[in-house]
Amino acid sequence: MMKMKKGKSGAFLALAAAACAAFAGQTQIWTQGEYADFERGVINNLSIRSDGLLSLAPHSHELFDTGEAYLWALVRDSKGNLYAAGGTGAKLYRIPPGGSGKMVAEVDALEIHALAVDSKDRVYFGTSPDGKVYRLGAGGKPEVFYDPKAKYIWALAFDRKGDLLVATGGVPNGQGEIHKVTPDGKGSVFFKTDETHVRSMTIDATDNLIVGTEPGGLVIRVSPAGEGFVLYQMPKKEVTAVAVAPGGAVYAAAVGSKQGGSPVALPPVTPLPAPASSGTISVNLSGGAAPASTRPLSPPPGSMGTAGVNGGSDVFCIEPNGNPRRVWSHASDVVYALAFDAQGRVLIGTGNKGTLYRVESPTQYTALLSLPLTQITAFQSGTGGKLYAATGNTGKVFEIGPEVEHEGSIESDVFDAQLYTLWGRLSFEAHLNGGRIAIATRSGNLDQPQKNWSPWSDAIISPKGGRITSPAARFVQWKATLTADGAGHSPELESVDVAYLPKNVEPRLDEIEITPVNYRFPAPVLNLTAAPSGPAQNLTLPPLGRHTSPAVLPLVEGATTTPAMQFAKGWLGARWVASDPNGDSLLYTAEIKGENETEWKPLKEKLTEKYFSWDATAFPDGDYRLRVTASDAPSNPPSEALTATLISAPFTIDNTPPKITGLAASRNGGKLEVRWHAADALSNLDRAEYSLDGGDWTVAEPVTKLSDSPALDYELKMDAAPGEHTIAVRVWDENENLAVDKVVVK
Repeated sequence: MMKMKKGKSGAFLALAAAACAAFAGQTQIWTQGEYADFERGVINNLSIRSDGLLSLAPHSHELFDTGEAYLWALVRDSKGNLYAAGGTGAKLYRIPPGGSGKMVAEVDALEIHALAVDSKDRVYFGTSPDGKVYRLGAGGKPEVFYDPKAKYIWALAFDRKGDLLVATGGVPNGQGEIHKVTPDGKGSVFFKTDETHVRSMTIDATDNLIVGTEPGGLVIRVSPAGEGFVLYQMPKKEVTAVAVAPGGAVYAAAVGSKQGGSPVALPPVTPLPAPASSGTISVNLSGGAAPASTRPLSPPPGSMGTAGVNGGSDVFCIEPNGNPRRVWSHASDVVYALAFDAQGRVLIGTGNKGTLYRVESPTQYTALLSLPLTQITAFQSGTGGKLYAATGNTGKVFEIGPEVEHEGSIESDVFDAQLYTLWGRLSFEAHLNGGRIAIATRSGNLDQPQKNWSPWSDAIISPKGGRITSPAARFVQWKATLTADGAGHSPELESVDVAYLPKNVEPRLDEIEITPVNYRFPAPVLNLTAAPSGPAQNLTLPPLGRHTSPAVLPLVEGATTTPAMQFAKGWLGARWVASDPNGDSLLYTAEIKGENETEWKPLKEKLTEKYFSWDATAFPDGDYRLRVTASDAPSNPPSEALTATLISAPFTIDNTPPKITGLAASRNGGKLEVRWHAADALSNLDRAEYSLDGGDWTVAEPVTKLSDSPALDYELKMDAAPGEHTIAVRVWDENENLAVDKVVVK
């Protein structure tokens, strides 16, 4: 964003005085300090809080690359071994602590969407779309442990008794089911929903199942006795992830717009009580299914169908008392996974930019980092505050935190000053926290930084700022590098200000129009601090009627607007189109000169409006031109002010009425015949009228029938009774000058 900042130090004013002569006017400030400002930049190893605070991101590195398209599930056993699975191809991978990962099992199916580990560190996985649960045997051979007769297995979890809960979808009866399977592999339907899929599932501290469904977007609590209760119906259609906070609050993420039906009212976003602190991360063990539109590499058929996901994502917190509150929303990112950090703050894994978010409060969040893959699909906690993340497109496992990166940087977006510009002082607001922030700049005259830009300048490291040494140009960019202190504390950057001063450019005058005669504008009010002129405008006139006040021209973008004009005999007016590339305030001077004269005579000085009127009766009849001069003096020092001048087309001042000659009347039988000649020295005749014996005025047309000349003849024949009659005639020219004469016939 760009804005003028108030209350800055006097250094900015001193900069204007020190600028070279080609630069004048007011120093301006380009400020970047909002989330949207920083998001447009190129970010490396930095986090952005939603209020625009930049800090070092959690350290992350690639732990294992499966070489497959997607990973959908991630678990960890008691020995610290990580297990990851996904597709395409139902393969299971093990990543030992400090060792290299490898594939440990493969079955004849398309994908694995669910993983779980029992108390004996045995690994279970569910396949789709053939819907079977496998257990990895002691010899490393996968064996079918349970067949729920369902197409999809979306999630697996163990309760405190050691029974395995299996969340399914696409069963023959069309209902998403949860099966409970005992350690010996015997199972049955534990809970049926009216939904097509049980899309996500976890277990709370008291063995209640928390499940999310599709397409109704339900969050359901299922008691150990199998009794279900809908905690909340999400505004979105598919609940892709659920998780239970240490304090008992339920978090649910849902994606996709619902089709048809009544819209669901969203509860207000209000502050939440902080979840209880925990030394571990509670993670939803189910992998989230990707929408078809986000799976370019051979997606399996899934609950989201082939229409893709529209409507973005929501994350809600359902408090232990049952009150639902929306804590995060995004118009385009799709949520696949939820977890909690060591402080109990909810973590959100999304696509299609691979961004990891952390919710700080219902009104604030942080984009912690973006992994170099398309989707973050699953989370798993590790020791010492570590977090593991599985990704899609391609399928990899990353280790994240708990320490932050030692160094990170952001290249701002390119600022376009519109004109050749002198760069001034760069300053920034920050909390160093023992660390360091260094900001360099570069400039150029291309809209994209290329080799033809200047090199990066020496860095400015003091928040109080320093003079930008990049050369004057149209475009500028800054790069901030944040470095942690020896203890790993991150500095925090709030905003960056760049002072700049565009080269002063002369104003523009594009058109002058002389308004209709005998009308005047209201007297303008002198205002030397007039608002800056906007972009160049196209002249659009209001309709003007004879002897009536024209309506005010509607305020239309790109139009020159003027107030209504009032009828005033002998007055003349002008208006013009003017602008200033710097946005400076303008003053205008109007001068007049006869066609045969050599000197311009002043009409009006220090005009702030783009129009004015004058009494033309003080000028002899003849042809004239108007000269308008625009000056940007109100916004610049006297020595730096620039002007522009434009001369109008010739116009005529005519205050002399026409002459009527040869007016005569005679009888011819029962009719009167009247003839006269009318002529005007400068203007065409406009119209003529006659009156018999003081009666109504009647239009008289010329012999030629067209009033198109400065001299015309008129002939009338009218019925008249015997006796004396008086005929009056009057003639107007185009400037409303009137001549009157009469004749008497006996």
